[in-house]
Parts: sequence; structure tokens; C-alpha cells
Amino acid sequence: MKKIILFTIVLLLLIYANSASAQNYKTALGVRFSTAAPTINNSVSLKQFFGNSIAVEGLFSFGDPLALGALIEYHKPLASSGLSYYYGGGGYIGFKKNNDATSGKKNVEQNIGAQGVVGLDYKFMNVPLNLSLDWKPELSIVKSLNFEPAALGLTARFTFGK
Repeated sequence: MKKIILFTIVLLLLIYANSASAQNYKTALGVRFSTAAPTINNSVSLKQFFGNSIAVEGLFSFGDPLALGALIEYHKPLASSGLSYYYGGGGYIGFKKNNDATSGKKNVEQNIGAQGVVGLDYKFMNVPLNLSLDWKPELSIVKSLNFEPAALGLTARFTFGK
């Protein structure tokens, strides 16, 4: 019990010490280009900040597979103005078309999983443009257990608000 209380106090102190603003925009909308292997690959990205350093990013991957994902991200500033690193996690649901070898019919396979993210985020000064470079591994947990580590992505977004 003492360890849990000590851990909670240390965690709250770290959060308080890192409460500096890690971003200079409120909302961003754009596209994420990714490797083809993960379920959430090339997608539309919408990021919304809640507070100074916590953001929720929604990803909609169109094509095959069709997928929808959400990430909670914690942003921390780096030395350069406009540059931050972030980390977080979330989940996704995907739908992929498959051909059934025995019947010859097409069916839709549902896939649900967890995803993590670690990346760099840069907001250009005096230009409403944001770039992110990240690694977003995925762990499929429904239909089949599969880990996909090759999930690198580059995102370009138009920013709104401060």
C-alpha cells in the first residue's frame, strides 16, 4: 500500500513538473502516410488537444482494410520551439475483404486490436502546418493474435486555433 501511495505522489509530481505547453495549436486535420502492413495505414488524421499536453487523435483508414482508430497522446516539449515528442496508445477496428478458398465467395473479416504510438511533432511558426513522424505498432487481438511492428508514418495536418 505504501508503494502505491509513493508511486502516485511521484507520478503527480512528474505530471505537475511537465505541465509546460507542449503544443501551439488546438485542432489539426490532415493525412497520414504509412507503411502498408498495419491495419491503420494510409489514413485521414484528426487531432484535438484537451489541455496543454493531452491530445486525442482519430484515424480513418480507407480502402482495404477499412479501419477506424483512436489514440490518446501525451505531448512533451523539446528544446526547439514548436517541436515536441509524444507517446500514447489506443485501439482500432478494421474490416478486410477476403476470398473464401472453399466456397469462392468474398467475405469481410473483422479485426480489433490495440495500438501504441511514439513520435515527433513539429508545428511551423506563422504557418498553419503541423508535421508528425511516428512509430505506431499494432497488436491484433480479435480474429487472430498478431503483432505488427512495421508501422512507421508521416502525417501532414492543417492546424486550427491556439
